[in-house]
Amino acid sequence: MPPRPSRPKKAPRARWQRRHPASKPRVLVVGFGRVGGALARGLKKAGWPVAVLPRSDESVRRAVKLNLRLADHENLKEADLCLLAVPDAVVGRLAASLRDDLGAGTALIHCAGALDLSAFGTDPEMLRRARGSFHPLCAVSDAQDDLSGHAVALAASQRELMPVLWRMALALRLRPIEVPEARRAAYHAGAVMAAGLLVALASGAVAAFEEAGVIEDQALGALLPLMRSAIRGVEVRGLIRGLTGPVARGDISVVQAHLSALPAELADIYRALSLRSLKLVRDQLPAETRNALERLLKA
Repeated sequence: MPPRPSRPKKAPRARWQRRHPASKPRVLVVGFGRVGGALARGLKKAGWPVAVLPRSDESVRRAVKLNLRLADHENLKEADLCLLAVPDAVVGRLAASLRDDLGAGTALIHCAGALDLSAFGTDPEMLRRARGSFHPLCAVSDAQDDLSGHAVALAASQRELMPVLWRMALALRLRPIEVPEARRAAYHAGAVMAAGLLVALASGAVAAFEEAGVIEDQALGALLPLMRSAIRGVEVRGLIRGLTGPVARGDISVVQAHLSALPAELADIYRALSLRSLKLVRDQLPAETRNALERLLKA
């Protein structure tokens, strides 16, 4: 009887795949800027073993001041997850430079919202490694900011890595969402509109107040509570019922007065956002009013 052909050996499972569900993966955070610091502090607070690898002397001093462990060679080899909290342009180059220092089973995770997993490069050895992304949807302006209560966008090259990323998200009290790789740019554009461009919108509102003779400090003091109340309305009632203003009311004369009062640059912003508002409430307005508003805003 001929001998049975031997089965090919399976690749050994990475440590994060072998760990007991109750254990906490060991995390290495590379980069100690705003996002890296917030992630490291949050994981330490959650009881996860975490070490940091700052990329500048100033970052080292900040990490030491916050009592975070500085990574040594052993931490690199033993890490289950290596989070790259660095500028987008650095991700691929830094991942390649760390390749020989990390353990074979260490998963590489970037924290860049605009990048898909191709950012790690196409080197065959890199492609064999588990790769993922972990992008907190939080406007982090300081390493001591609390991430809890926000969402986080996840992606993984291996199905088995996704539950580990979910565990890390829940440990940080973040709400996980999974974003398809092919649509990453649209996702990130939406995130930018809700954060950075919201600040730009606030700047436009302040400029409109200045046209009325209100100085910047007074304008911000009046407008920020107004913006918070608008966001609360969306939280409680949703987008359509949370929308207020003359477009929602179908008040054509007020919209006309606004456009006449604003400089061209601000009027363009007003038109674009008002057209978006009209799209939200178009089914609630009489056809005559809706058409008149559309003609006015597109003029």
